[in-house]
Amino acid sequence: MAAATTKASAQSVESTNDSTSLNLEVLQEMETATIKSLLEQTEKECEAMLKENFMFEKFFERIDPKDIAQLVQQQKPAAAVASNLSSNMELKAHRKRARSRASTTHTERLIQLTVEQKFDIATRELDELKEEILRKKDESEKCCDNHKAVMMEADIRRSDIKKAVYEFERDIVRGAINQRTKKILGEKVTRYFEDRLKAKDSLVDKLRLKNATLKARRVKLQTQLKQKEEAGDVRHEVDFEQLKIENKQYNEHYEGKNQELLRLKLSAGNTLQVLNAYKKKLHTLSLESSTLTSEMKHRRELLEKIETETNTVTKEKQKAEQLNKEARKQLEDYRVPDVMEYVGEKASLYELGKTVRAWERKVEIAELALRSYKQTWRRLCQQSKELNAAATGWPNASEQLPISYT
Repeated sequence: MAAATTKASAQSVESTNDSTSLNLEVLQEMETATIKSLLEQTEKECEAMLKENFMFEKFFERIDPKDIAQLVQQQKPAAAVASNLSSNMELKAHRKRARSRASTTHTERLIQLTVEQKFDIATRELDELKEEILRKKDESEKCCDNHKAVMMEADIRRSDIKKAVYEFERDIVRGAINQRTKKILGEKVTRYFEDRLKAKDSLVDKLRLKNATLKARRVKLQTQLKQKEEAGDVRHEVDFEQLKIENKQYNEHYEGKNQELLRLKLSAGNTLQVLNAYKKKLHTLSLESSTLTSEMKHRRELLEKIETETNTVTKEKQKAEQLNKEARKQLEDYRVPDVMEYVGEKASLYELGKTVRAWERKVEIAELALRSYKQTWRRLCQQSKELNAAATGWPNASEQLPISYT
């Protein structure tokens, strides 16, 4: 038996070496792109196998021993067929070494799980995962509700503390101070705390009454539920299935309405875009209209100004034409004087010029004489003032009356 096993192992090693050398020869003959594609495909297959193994490990961790025994019994025929095929392949290994890898792969495939078994395991894992997700979701919702309740309670407690601090500062810190001694009165502090304790006691009584009411209501609802169960007026699985069907129909109707609402929203959005475009166009046209209106007003003012200037120019033209007519009439009536008359007029003009220049010279001489006379007169007046001051003994000669020099 040991010799046969050793022989079989030797033959398997020989066949493995032959298949390895054959694979190397085949790889050497392949192109680089083909080898890369085969490598990528092998990596994807390995990744898929790792995921399957992870899923199978999780499945076998949760599976019962009875289910494992059933799977082993299902695998026995496949294993027997695989052993027969492997022995046949070992006998034919020295003849068809090129097919040793394919036969080994085929044998390994026969030993693996079937597609139905894999599908069953995957379905169970999916259901378990969904249940775990729902369980985790419920736990997280409960945790969130607890945290929200704690936060709400903390907010209420904080608001109560703030209110109590504000009231204490208002009634005790600022309101219970003696104006004479500047100290807090103990009576007011005691009365304040007594009022607070009475308020707390009344709140406790109120909450106790509310708790008793809720307990009575719970007992009443439990009694009603028990009566319904005894009377048979309890929802069965068929009723729940009917409710599920109705819920599904309502959900479909709701989805249809949502689709219609979405379509209407899209239509409203398109309409709003068109409306915005028209509003922008209207705004642009309004600006253009206001610009044109202002420009027309400016053109009208310019036209009125031009018309005014035209009227003024027309009047000036009429005046110029009238003056031109008069000048033309004077030009027509003009008579050229004689030469001797012109010479006499020029001579008289020259004599008059000489007379004017002589009189101007005389005026200049008279002004010079007047200036010298004024200076002499001032000197004489000053001397007379001094003499009069010395004779009469006046302290200031400026008190005399002013004398005009003109």
